[in-house]
Amino acid sequence: MSPEQFRQYGHELVDWVADYWATLPGRRVRPDDAPGTVAGKLPATAPVAGDGLTGLVDDLDAIIAPGLTHWQHPRFFGYFPANTSGPSVLGDLVAAGLGTQGMLWATGPACTEVETVMLDWLADLLDLPGKFRSHATGGGVIQDSASSATLVATLAALHRASGGDWRTHGTRRRYTVYTSTEGHSSIEKAVRLAGIGDAGLRLIEVDDHTLAMNPDRLRERIAADLADGAVPALVVATVGTTSTTAVDPLPAIGEITREYGLWLHVDAAYAGAAAVCPELRHGHAGLEHADSYCFDPHKWLLTGFDCDAFWVADRAELIQALSVLPEYLRNAATDSDAVIDYRDWQVPLGRRFRALKLWFVLRWYGRDGLRAHIRSHVALARDFADLVRADPRFEIVAPSPYALVVFRLRGGAADDGDARNAALLDRLNAAGEVFLSHTRVRGRYALRVAVGSPQTTAVDVAAAWDAIRAAADGVCA
Repeated sequence: MSPEQFRQYGHELVDWVADYWATLPGRRVRPDDAPGTVAGKLPATAPVAGDGLTGLVDDLDAIIAPGLTHWQHPRFFGYFPANTSGPSVLGDLVAAGLGTQGMLWATGPACTEVETVMLDWLADLLDLPGKFRSHATGGGVIQDSASSATLVATLAALHRASGGDWRTHGTRRRYTVYTSTEGHSSIEKAVRLAGIGDAGLRLIEVDDHTLAMNPDRLRERIAADLADGAVPALVVATVGTTSTTAVDPLPAIGEITREYGLWLHVDAAYAGAAAVCPELRHGHAGLEHADSYCFDPHKWLLTGFDCDAFWVADRAELIQALSVLPEYLRNAATDSDAVIDYRDWQVPLGRRFRALKLWFVLRWYGRDGLRAHIRSHVALARDFADLVRADPRFEIVAPSPYALVVFRLRGGAADDGDARNAALLDRLNAAGEVFLSHTRVRGRYALRVAVGSPQTTAVDVAAAWDAIRAAADGVCA
């Protein structure tokens, strides 16, 4: 493809994306096609000769767009948001065009240094403790997801707990990792990948009202494991759990991890973005105890997937745990110890220039724009919660500190009530007007409304509530 051909198709596809965003409100939130529908529209084999992208836009319209769940749709309320934005898309375009491989400072000096500065910008924007800045003992890096951040934190915690012995002798000792029963599934995956195994994961009970980790139970379990000859290595606390956005009590947990010498990783994948607003930083109380912290700009901060911001308080511990330097990667800059090689801060060797899209987003929106974005969604969620409370058929089943509301139809025996709520969700999502997800709170089936699309307005929230009430009429009839 020549530069002129790229220019031609690039203009055409930018127009297509802009038209897609403009037409989202008129589309179904997700398709109602049977599995295999999209695959059935594609040729059985790749073309022998290239076709020059003939009919590409027609294929996007006929095959791709109808087969998508539209995460940017203003009435997408399922899971957590996966924001993107014009500046983010343009940043990704430039990064893809540059094709930089930023595994070492030497292979992409600008790729490395822009990332370092962007993570410092974000740390300042969220008012993180000073130790997480690059000019202190720590620093930040972009991981692909909070799942990878948890794995990296687990590996660093094992390195500390073993005194470095883990690098050469693996997990011959019995190491233990702690999180709440509401902790993300990525924590279970991390202990498997790190070689600890499911038997080393401790799920700590939560407070029945707040659904946050119970520090007393955490202390008891650590003490019991020590008495049993295990080596406690890591606590993963959550600010904004996936099911309900519960906030674990970091001050109390931090005191325990400091007393016993455990690594404390704080997973704020969704809720961390809220901390751009000073009034929404309550979840960060006690963060000074953390050894590492992460949140996902690709969830609620208008930066397209993938972009997880991960910080450590002591970068030396992380680098010691992960660094492997073969001869073919040696270079003068690395040997000087004057640069950051982000290959030592992650599991993969290679890395894309993800900081560009973050730079574009921060420049375009600024502090004020990002705060307005978050505050608008928090306000819309509060409005939705008020609508739920006003209908005696429904109850809110968890606190709502951010922009997620968890609720259910009241009454009925446990099994019957669960069936009615599941039927309500099925009816809602099948209609295609809105999309919600579900969870279980205290063992009971509940529905989740997560406000987060950049296009969502009060009109969309009201329409979602109308759809929910209408579906409830059918279920309860």
